[in-house]
Amino acid sequence: MSEITIEQFFEADLRTARIIEAQRVEKSKKLIKLQIDIGTEQRQIVAGIAEAYTPEELVGKTIIVVTNLQPATLMGEVSNGMLLAASIDGVPVIATFEKEVPPGTKVK
Repeated sequence: MSEITIEQFFEADLRTARIIEAQRVEKSKKLIKLQIDIGTEQRQIVAGIAEAYTPEELVGKTIIVVTNLQPATLMGEVSNGMLLAASIDGVPVIATFEKEVPPGTKVK
């Protein structure tokens, strides 16, 4: 594992986001398209979590998102950020919170 400096780490803008809408991406077994609220705006991200989560169980969850990534296009859908998740034997587990946290809260 390569090491980064604390300055490099702080370049990533990690924020809380509430999932307000979720749907599977057509013709993909892994991708879900999420509409999220990051406090100052709503945006779309695409995540490879469809094998572990249904769209219905995602709506309302508060997640952690890297908000300052360059946009990427996945299966024709634009993703403006990336959610954080662990991988256990290849199965994603989304990072969430035990208590209510407002959308857009900075994660340190």
